[in-house]
Amino acid sequence: MYDEREQPPEHGPLAGFTVGVTAARRADELGALLERRGAAVLHAPALRIVPLADDSELLAATKDIIGQAPDIAVATTAIGFRGWVEAADGWGLGEDLLARLRGVRILARGPKVKGAIRAAGLTEEWSPASESLAEVLDRLLEEGVDGLRIAVQLHGEPLPGFVESLRAGGAEVVGVPVYRWLPPEDLGPVDRLVDAAVARTLDAVTFTSAPAAVSLLSRAEERGLLDDLLAALGHDVLSACVGPVTALPLQARGIDTVQPERFRLGPLVQLLCRELPARARALPVAGHRLEIRGHAVLVDGALRPVPPAGMSLLRALSRRPGWVVSRAELLRALPGAGRDEHAVETAMARLRSALGAPKLIQTVVKRGYRLALDPAAESKYDADG
Repeated sequence: MYDEREQPPEHGPLAGFTVGVTAARRADELGALLERRGAAVLHAPALRIVPLADDSELLAATKDIIGQAPDIAVATTAIGFRGWVEAADGWGLGEDLLARLRGVRILARGPKVKGAIRAAGLTEEWSPASESLAEVLDRLLEEGVDGLRIAVQLHGEPLPGFVESLRAGGAEVVGVPVYRWLPPEDLGPVDRLVDAAVARTLDAVTFTSAPAAVSLLSRAEERGLLDDLLAALGHDVLSACVGPVTALPLQARGIDTVQPERFRLGPLVQLLCRELPARARALPVAGHRLEIRGHAVLVDGALRPVPPAGMSLLRALSRRPGWVVSRAELLRALPGAGRDEHAVETAMARLRSALGAPKLIQTVVKRGYRLALDPAAESKYDADG
């Protein structure tokens, strides 16, 4: 019998899984973190960012703030705040902007933003330990905002209720639209990601901004695939979001998401390293431990890449472990196989070769094939059935 303690894994925790990356910014960093842990990465930026130097809305907001100082400024992201100051420098307005902000109460969402504020020669008044905009909002509303002019650095993501709540409290809110999003110029990668999710050849999709989630869903809707995509994300393809704001467009569609406790790329990848292996089907078969992942199988901890047709057959067999599955049913599981049952035999031969242990799958003459489930486990499955 197998003993998984004797076989330390020589692969990363995400080996055998395929993960989609919808990020436009820091996509290479996220992709590298995933690949380093063994994942295959499908990169499909669902957005493109308007260059700050070309952004007329940001220029107008900057001139507005220089012309009339706000009472309070809320800085939400480090990269956004730095980008704003750099863009103002490029327009010849950098010194004027910083001079205006020196007389303003500045609230920072978290430690990275505090660093960016101080690097610009400014000092924040307060920052929440939770790095939560909700806590910033609570503090402002408790102090009272009626009659105050408040500048809020937006960063491409919706701030649900934040601006509305300040205005309802009587504040004048000036939005500073740092990093506005537009749909990607090349929709090919996004279409491939949608197709892969619908076909269940994708195990997870990562989202690092709410606009990326909205963009992906919108593109699926344009192609008439929204219901299919929602079904895939609702059951078979894990939606991993960097934080609760990013998750909102998905949750609004009834999709469950997972999020790390700290809203960073590293913790997001660590979360996938726990979640995806936990979702993989593991079965005791013919004295071996078989763990079925997205495009590969672990046999006693050893990674065995399997062709797509073979994975389709294996998933069909694993849905009823130990039971005979007919050639006709397996043929239906094969993508684009037509009506020739010989395709099942060919794919089965390749599957057995890929697994490296032919006895894992038994041929039942004139009936079909079955996973050779170990007897003790087989009686358990019989009892469960």
